[in-house]
Amino acid sequence: MIRYFQKALADIRSNRFLNLITMVTISLSILMVSLCLLVFENLGRIMDGWNQEGRAMVYLVPEFSTQMRPELASAITHMDGVVQVTFVSKDQALARLKNQMAESTRFLDTLKENPLPHAFEIRIQTRAGFEPVAAVVRQIESLDLVESVEYNQKWLARMLDLFQLFRLIGYVVCALFLLIAFFITASTVRLVFHSRQSEVEIMRLVGATDRFIKMPFYVTGLIQGAVGGILGLMILFAAYLAACSGISQSMGNLFHLDVRFLSVTAMGGIWVVSTFLGWFGCYLSLRQLLK
Repeated sequence: MIRYFQKALADIRSNRFLNLITMVTISLSILMVSLCLLVFENLGRIMDGWNQEGRAMVYLVPEFSTQMRPELASAITHMDGVVQVTFVSKDQALARLKNQMAESTRFLDTLKENPLPHAFEIRIQTRAGFEPVAAVVRQIESLDLVESVEYNQKWLARMLDLFQLFRLIGYVVCALFLLIAFFITASTVRLVFHSRQSEVEIMRLVGATDRFIKMPFYVTGLIQGAVGGILGLMILFAAYLAACSGISQSMGNLFHLDVRFLSVTAMGGIWVVSTFLGWFGCYLSLRQLLK
């Protein structure tokens, strides 16, 4: 095996340009695939976290008074799926809004009257899915003192549909990049094989087996795939480190984003796929060329 490895390294050195193009192509393909997986993994975890919160704001009619609060709170609390009910007065809501927008505008300080309504902030169990949550919301909206209800599951359901479509498109793009890398790897093997065709014919004349002829090409393909996979993951990790600090500073505290890099298992799987890609391109090319 060491002899085949040495022969493969010699072939790579003698055909530097072709092998470099192949490794760069594989690394770019792996970079795109890894980037898609990184985005899908983090978006999926973030949306699952939002989904588990199950929060809703129940805005009350203008004629609502605090004396009506206990009865309405009790009615909402006893509904199926409601976990917690917290009353938010309009003064508390205005204070929250001023605190959140203090650095961006002072417009709220000029208000003479509080335009915000009283509200209840509620938490709803979301394990059963969106439809039970929507049923609870419809039940709350039917109450006389409730003006409207806003809940994250309404837009989150639409976001999930878009996310599924986006993920499907991403998988198709990843497959195309892998196919491009595969065809370039196979084409490189063909070019190298034709450049050594006289050598291969001489080896056959002196009794060399197909296995002896193929093995250096296979090892070359494995090296191309392995190196390309490592380069792609290293580029992605460098980009992740560069972007992660900016994301955490600008949006992390606001949206509670927790962006994580790919797990060791995922990186290992990507590297195995990359290595297999290099070998498989050689295998199919040699299968046709040595018939």
